[in-house]
Amino acid sequence: MPFIIHASYTITADNVNPYLSKLQTYPFEKLRQLLAGVTPNPAYSEVKLSIGEPQHETPAFIKEALIGGLGGLSSYPSTIGQPALRRAIADWMEQRYGLEGINPDTQILPVNGSREALFSFTQTVVDPSKGYVPIVVSPNPFYQIYEGGAFLAGADVRFLNTLPETNFGFDYSSLSEDEWRRVQLMIVCSPGNPTGKVFDLDDWKELFALSDKYGFVIASDECYSEIYFEEGKPPLGGLQAAKLLGRNFDRLVMLSSLSKRSNVPGMRSGFVAGDATILKQYLLYRTYHGCAMSPAFQTASIAAWQDETHVVANREQYCKKFASVTPMLGEVLGVSMPDASFYLWAKTPIADTEFARRLVADYNVYVLPGSFLAREAHGVNPGAGYVRIALVAPLEKCLDAAERIRQFTQQL
Repeated sequence: MPFIIHASYTITADNVNPYLSKLQTYPFEKLRQLLAGVTPNPAYSEVKLSIGEPQHETPAFIKEALIGGLGGLSSYPSTIGQPALRRAIADWMEQRYGLEGINPDTQILPVNGSREALFSFTQTVVDPSKGYVPIVVSPNPFYQIYEGGAFLAGADVRFLNTLPETNFGFDYSSLSEDEWRRVQLMIVCSPGNPTGKVFDLDDWKELFALSDKYGFVIASDECYSEIYFEEGKPPLGGLQAAKLLGRNFDRLVMLSSLSKRSNVPGMRSGFVAGDATILKQYLLYRTYHGCAMSPAFQTASIAAWQDETHVVANREQYCKKFASVTPMLGEVLGVSMPDASFYLWAKTPIADTEFARRLVADYNVYVLPGSFLAREAHGVNPGAGYVRIALVAPLEKCLDAAERIRQFTQQL
């Protein structure tokens, strides 16, 4: 007769990672809760401009490459990725940023989208064994993964508010000398979410000087880098800035993604590139993390990185939308063209949460309250009184939604 032990085990807050208690509700869950009980006006069709999910058609050649790569499903993928994929990314970086000599074997790692990489990279570089609580610095408003990754790595977060009075730039003096000495990682987003602010060379020079002084790593989130409005004048990248300033890539990585560039958010494909020493340790982490990219997605990614025609066509669609919608909303919400990305950051005449809630109820248009994207820091929530409008829907829908927003705002 077998010997069986009957035991009961109840999972409580004492049985899980205590850092989980620091995580806040995700912005889109907050939006769902905000809109609970709201009945959208049935006279209007729904238009969702609340989430930054590209809605342009995925190029046919990428789908075909994906299908052609399905044979790879019969084998385990390597964490470091196929040499052909890393070579395609290196070639793209050389063409896009003028970064000759990027080593695809040591300076590039394919990842399953920038979201996954931002989280796992933070776990790799934060060291809580130094005898102090490390700090991760984040812009504010921000992509919530920055905060969550920091907390689960055992770090504190310090926010640098991006406000219109400083042209959405950073005030580094808002952190004390003691805080800067504890900074191990700073995450920047350029073009920024939600403001569209792009770092220029002077911005990078100032940030590099801080990194040199205090020894922290810089992670440059550049997932919106290919959505800009003047051909031939793309946003400056972090690695590109380092090269222009005569620097190497010590303590610097960039993160990029195909999601916005190539309209494949469901493929979860991107890369991290830069400091080879850090990436060697990051590869070790990822090997245990178990997050190698599907071979089929790698094949499709190679095709996407090797083609620019579809990227130009994609930008043209966004240019048309911004050229049409920005003047319409500028009349009532004071918005202007961002430097880049596909968001409008609009100041609201009433509380941002009330604006978003009533806009759905009256006109069936969804936008995201800015306060959901930020935290109170230095006495202010820099997202309060703003809404983020993602111009991701087709042109006709964006124009329709803009007209509804204009009518709604004029009635307030």
